[in-house]
Amino acid sequence: MTLLIDGPQSLAQSASAPPSRSSTPEHILTVAIGFQLALAFPSIFAFLLDERLLNDISVWVKPLKFQASLVVMLATLLLLLPRIDATARHGRGILAAALTAAVTSTGEIVYITFQAARGRASHFNFETDAERLAYNLMGFGAAFLVLSSLVIGLYILLRPAPGTGTGLRLGGGWGLILGSVLTLVTAFTLGSGQIDGPGHWVGGVRSDAGGLFLFGWSRTGGDLRVPHFFATHIMQALPILGLILDRTAPAMARPGIVAGAIASVVVVALTFFQAIDGQPFL
Repeated sequence: MTLLIDGPQSLAQSASAPPSRSSTPEHILTVAIGFQLALAFPSIFAFLLDERLLNDISVWVKPLKFQASLVVMLATLLLLLPRIDATARHGRGILAAALTAAVTSTGEIVYITFQAARGRASHFNFETDAERLAYNLMGFGAAFLVLSSLVIGLYILLRPAPGTGTGLRLGGGWGLILGSVLTLVTAFTLGSGQIDGPGHWVGGVRSDAGGLFLFGWSRTGGDLRVPHFFATHIMQALPILGLILDRTAPAMARPGIVAGAIASVVVVALTFFQAIDGQPFL
């Protein structure tokens, strides 16, 4: 734990030498978000103009989805950073977590967008040695991206900023921790291709055409992206729940977050077993 939560020596160093603005976790995450948005604009134009298909849908659907998802994830970390006390927030642990999140998310979206521009799959593509290596590296990077969220969640629980409400502290901390763990579990299951893989389909038509509106999930069989989606967005759901409880029913903040966490696990479990049973979400 001492490797994650800065000790007295680190605290003293932080107090005596405040970091420059360009090296703060907030600045690092803001730049990473800006990069995702900068890639999104040309991806939107490409989506409108490029007629090439991959799995029977536009090659630009995947990068656009990932750009949106990574913006949401990075923005969540950025918005939750003030819930960590200032000294710890500018210590080496949070700086390392923010830098890890920025580097891994940038690397992931660069490869996904690059492959879309080539008309090639970024995921489950083992056709060349380079693509096999890139896919494996992307998997390692995604794991470290998620682990950086877990670290920030631990800081929120153990080093909360003064004045942080119980709901937001527990919702933010446990949302990131629980969301990270379940995201890793569902992502490993999805990425390994061990369940009717390779791919996210379990039974049904192995095509993304005619998927559920907005999400694209299969409507003819199971889809492992469904539990992965719900697992990942626990990182937003529990902090929002905590904020609402702090403002409307602070006395219920702790039991409310416990109930929300249990409900989140149940939703992920039910959609996971639904997917591996080959049943569509809707």
